[in-house]
Amino acid sequence: MILEGNVSVKAAIMAGRRKVEKLYIAKDKHDKDSMYILHRAEDKGIEIIRPERQVIDDMAQGRTHGGLVAVAESRGYQDLEDCFDENSFLVCIEGVEDPFNLGYMLRSLYSAGCSGVLLRQRDWTSAEATILKASAGASEWINVVLCSDMPAAVRQCRQRGLYAYAAMRRDAIPYFEADFSRPVLIGIGGEMRGLSAAVLKEMDQNIYIPYANDFRNALNAAGAAAAIGFELMRQRQYAGS
Repeated sequence: MILEGNVSVKAAIMAGRRKVEKLYIAKDKHDKDSMYILHRAEDKGIEIIRPERQVIDDMAQGRTHGGLVAVAESRGYQDLEDCFDENSFLVCIEGVEDPFNLGYMLRSLYSAGCSGVLLRQRDWTSAEATILKASAGASEWINVVLCSDMPAAVRQCRQRGLYAYAAMRRDAIPYFEADFSRPVLIGIGGEMRGLSAAVLKEMDQNIYIPYANDFRNALNAAGAAAAIGFELMRQRQYAGS
């Protein structure tokens, strides 16, 4: 597949989740960030080609590549065991199919310290480049687990001592009252379908995000992920300060 632009290409090279086969960098491109990427590619033995910019224009789907693209294999995914640490923060995501929205979610969750994201098993290959760009590279760094049985994966997390919260307004407490200082799994569903009934049955507690007015519509999944993720970070890093 073709990865486009400095941010995406740098993340793919540095994170090591996939094999980068070739790097195409326009012969007139000499900025500091591009030179850093070039040197890291050299360190990893990646073939480097310096064509005219038109060659890269022809390879890329868009016009935001900035004179840099890479030919790479599909991303490698992690096992659930790879995500557990001394204070795990995992998120299971259901019903989010749009690669831009998923990328935005991964960007916020990784920034807030998420140690792993659980997605339903499917072939994400055609969406990977878009997810990577929308996540500003975060999708390469964060652990991602593809689950053929999401309820079983949630049960496994709970057996490992994680408390499971679902972003679901029914029978919920405000998310400010949730104890995110302990190891947690948070379930977030898409706006249309939400979390499946089978996953909701595995959750310990529902949480909701209070609003400052009487607006009744739900935040989109990316907005909810950002709000919950950074409230968790606040509780873990800044509570009592």
